[in-house]
Amino acid sequence: MPAAPGLTDMSGFVDWFRAAAPYIHAFRGKTFVIAFGGDAMLREDFVDLVHDINLLHALGVRLVLAHGVRPQVEERLSASGSEPQYVQGKRVTDADTLEHVKDAVGSVRVDIESMLSVGLPNTPMAGAEIRVASGNYVTAQPAGVVDGVDLLFTGEVRKVAADAIRSRLDAGEIVLVSPIGYSPTGEVFNLTLEEVATAAAIDLKAEKLVFILDHGRTEDARGRPVNRLTAGQALKLVADLPEGDMKLYLPYAARACKKGVAKAHLVSADVDGALLMELFTHEGVGTMVTRQSVEVMRAASIDDVGAVMQLIEPLEQAGILVHRPRELLEQEIERFIVAELDGRLIGCVALYPFPDAQAGEMACLAVHADFQGGGRGEALMHAVEDAAREQGLTRLFVLTTRTAHWFIERGFVLGGPDDLPAARKEMYNWQRRSKVLVKTLAAA
Repeated sequence: MPAAPGLTDMSGFVDWFRAAAPYIHAFRGKTFVIAFGGDAMLREDFVDLVHDINLLHALGVRLVLAHGVRPQVEERLSASGSEPQYVQGKRVTDADTLEHVKDAVGSVRVDIESMLSVGLPNTPMAGAEIRVASGNYVTAQPAGVVDGVDLLFTGEVRKVAADAIRSRLDAGEIVLVSPIGYSPTGEVFNLTLEEVATAAAIDLKAEKLVFILDHGRTEDARGRPVNRLTAGQALKLVADLPEGDMKLYLPYAARACKKGVAKAHLVSADVDGALLMELFTHEGVGTMVTRQSVEVMRAASIDDVGAVMQLIEPLEQAGILVHRPRELLEQEIERFIVAELDGRLIGCVALYPFPDAQAGEMACLAVHADFQGGGRGEALMHAVEDAAREQGLTRLFVLTTRTAHWFIERGFVLGGPDDLPAARKEMYNWQRRSKVLVKTLAAA
């Protein structure tokens, strides 16, 4: 069938949209806290972020937005002839500065609500009808004296009114949280965006906390992209990072994950559509932080048969693996170990033991094309070696027609059919003439 007029270049979009479907299902009804600094409001492309937020809301994501106001406060202080004062990155907020903070928060809050209220035809906001809730959701206390300096009306978060926020989310509204907190005695305190966003994500038990970097990319000190980190790895990385948004937000992302938030993400505002690409693609374009590694090796179950078939089918078609019909795979699935990344199977391998010969066959080693080159094949091999030792096996063998060198580089030696256990030698396919490689397993 010929392509529809004007749609010949849309296949990439269709593929992406189909790949995003599992995430759309998974995110519906989940709570995300998205944090962005006051600099974001000054960007010409801030409207694009608003459009992406609108899309998340339309897909059923429960959204809490936390905004900053630092540049807006700086502008007001400069206009009044006042000099800002900081201690360990926190502003010293005297009475006059607090008035500027209030003014900036009110102005920014109205601007954000205004942009989320747009519903013009022929725009991404058409028909959105978003309702935004804001209010005194944060209870604060004074930060006190730091390095001998009284921070005055600079505060710290005591608690977030999670139940009140949930009630607005239940009503289908987006909740907007500002960097201001209130004490039970009626005092107002200036807070940091990162602390408010992190506290909100923790108290709401959010699925995700997302920090938008106003400046810089999600890279390490050597300029290399940082894709995935555990909370512990994130804290170690921070020490070497140069000053900037990455260094500022990463410790809060780690803290949120350690306190129960499923995942935290850092994405650069300099990358168009970064929020959507980070959330709806497997690879992402930012940095994802988790409490523990989201990549696991585990025993396969009957529910994994379909995914394993998809992994090995390209290798079967290429003649690298012997074809396994679904019925056989269902019978043997308990012999498989799978690599799972963020809920998706990206690799598999099988172990067929021959206890009488104290040997085991490693078979069906496959890694999805999108995830090759990251050491996952070797990790699956090690998982099989560990499983073989647990079963009392002393050597592994593998039959291959194409990848002999890969195994030789990892400790296997070239053998022959006579090195196979008798039962396996009887099944050897002399027409296929697979090479036999053997590895003696060292004791654990």
